[in-house]
Amino acid sequence: MTYRIAQIRLVSSHPEVYEPCDDSFALVDALLADQANLLEHHPALCMEVGCGSGYVITSLALILGQESQGVHYLATDINPHATRVTQGTLEAHGVHVELINTDIASGLERSLAGMVDVMVVNPPYVPTPEDEVGRDGIISSWAGGENGRSVIDKILPIANNLLSDKGWLYMVTLTANNPTQICLQMGELGFASRIVVQRSTEEENLHVIKFWRDIDIRAEAKESITMNKTVPARVMESLLSQFPRLPLWGNGNKQ
Repeated sequence: MTYRIAQIRLVSSHPEVYEPCDDSFALVDALLADQANLLEHHPALCMEVGCGSGYVITSLALILGQESQGVHYLATDINPHATRVTQGTLEAHGVHVELINTDIASGLERSLAGMVDVMVVNPPYVPTPEDEVGRDGIISSWAGGENGRSVIDKILPIANNLLSDKGWLYMVTLTANNPTQICLQMGELGFASRIVVQRSTEEENLHVIKFWRDIDIRAEAKESITMNKTVPARVMESLLSQFPRLPLWGNGNKQ
């Protein structure tokens, strides 16, 4: 039987692996909302950073389906239990993905540079003490350090390195992460962005943001760096229209 997305009843589990929750569902809903664009995109390599239970990468493979021939899938996770659980989820859905137990993309950055056409990330975004970041087991799936940004800020430059010229990044963020500033940082690297899904739950306000390389923004960003200017005004205006109620940190465009 062919499924539209991964089925919860077929998702494997382990006490030390994060199970699909509101953030996972929001990310898959964003992929579904962008399905037509994804099919027209014709990706050759899709990658998930932090695959957990395998719900998202399995869903992405099913969303692209048989209409996208020759697509290769890769997923990483720092938690060895997660890669084993993901394998079970993949097998239950008849999907093949190469699984690697590593931190983000450690050991892969040179070989995959500029090759990833679609990257999906549900990062550890919960604000926690810094000493909880990167711990063994399930805590690594949510512990994001100060403002929930410690792991996110490591992922962004890696994504910039791995994404192809036509590469897209879908990332889950929490309001506490200051998604406006995340978009500004990516704008300085030449990426445009938009919110695909915004969802409020009893505990958190989630945004799934899509990033893609934009020729005009890259040119403006390069010029801004050369002339020691701030992020292009056009980028700022676009971001503020999407995040009307989110505060900026400090001067808004620098870490």
